Amino acid sequence: MVFFAAMMLTGCANFYVDGTTKEVPVSEMKAVANAKPVAVVFEFQTNGVSNAMGTKALKEMVVKQISESGLFSSVEGTPSANTPILNVTLNNVALVDEAMRKGFLTGLSFGAAGNTVTDGYICTLTYLPAGQVKPVVTTARHAIHTALGSAGAPPGGIKVGSIDEAVTVMTRAILSNALRDLSRDAGFNN
Repeated sequence: MVFFAAMMLTGCANFYVDGTTKEVPVSEMKAVANAKPVAVVFEFQTNGVSNAMGTKALKEMVVKQISESGLFSSVEGTPSANTPILNVTLNNVALVDEAMRKGFLTGLSFGAAGNTVTDGYICTLTYLPAGQVKPVVTTARHAIHTALGSAGAPPGGIKVGSIDEAVTVMTRAILSNALRDLSRDAGFNN
């Protein structure tokens, strides 16, 4: 019965990106007078634990967005002694126990009982200029909502076609917010 319920559940999910955090256009970032190169180190995490699959899936997109931000003259993959470092962490702080409970209950009702599960995301940028010891740290938050069964759209949610699209939209938005805040930090722009 649990297997059948799980099979029913896969066809009954709708994905929504939280509408509170929107993508920030590059034009809203503070211009950098003397842009420097940067070495980017990216890691995707699940509840604070490194997630190699997530890192591999998102790294290219994250590096490209940082490169296109105009905040750096170039983006490198390998840190060196003379290059500033930008550590980017995207942490999926899933409500695992609650998500499993809601999914199980929805599955048992064959989709008649609807629930919404929310995965939170925290993006942390840690920028360390070459030769410095004090980093500049910015964070941004976002969420993806999954409506299961007959659950309606969450308030302010923007419906997307798939979980892949939800992750792409969320990642671009959360990273752009963290980059905007970095661009406006006095410690970054000296």
